[in-house]
Amino acid sequence: MMSQFEPEETSIERERAILEEVRKNPKLHHNALIKLIVPKYMAKTTFEKTKNQMLEKKVLSVAVIGNKKFYSITENYQKKSLQLVERMSHENYQQIQHEVKRIKDFHHKDVNEKILTYSQILRELLLTDNGFTLLDSIKNPKKTLYKDEHLAIQEMISKVFENIIEDQEFELIYPVVMNYVRIDPVNNF
Repeated sequence: MMSQFEPEETSIERERAILEEVRKNPKLHHNALIKLIVPKYMAKTTFEKTKNQMLEKKVLSVAVIGNKKFYSITENYQKKSLQLVERMSHENYQQIQHEVKRIKDFHHKDVNEKILTYSQILRELLLTDNGFTLLDSIKNPKKTLYKDEHLAIQEMISKVFENIIEDQEFELIYPVVMNYVRIDPVNNF
């Protein structure tokens, strides 16, 4: 079973192919790079889409010299990506705290709205906790640097489930939410 956090194998292969060719051929301009990659690894539109995503994620950098574009692997990508993960984790953490505080006001919503809201909050909490876990693991695997954040997220998850359990529509909401966040005890264990 594929986890929600696993990227598609083909996208990994595409990104790796582009990175490999850029690393091996740093002096090739855009069109020359296309000739190396297309159709050997992917179609032209797929190359453009993948390249744009990598630029957006700042994995690749582009330099325009004259009227030609030259690509390179972003300098200090590891450091920059960790800074981005840290910033996004903290921003998500602060935002989700406000959402969980308002969770008591959900009793008036219909069942579908409750399911969507609870599911989204749980996914955001899990994703944010994964960000802090990743940072802990890379920065210092022998120490939990984000202990307070992990504990607060655990408490927020508990509040979400308390609300679900107290809801009149518990029997409808709980199984759908658990399935939506991909926690299915029967199939996963």
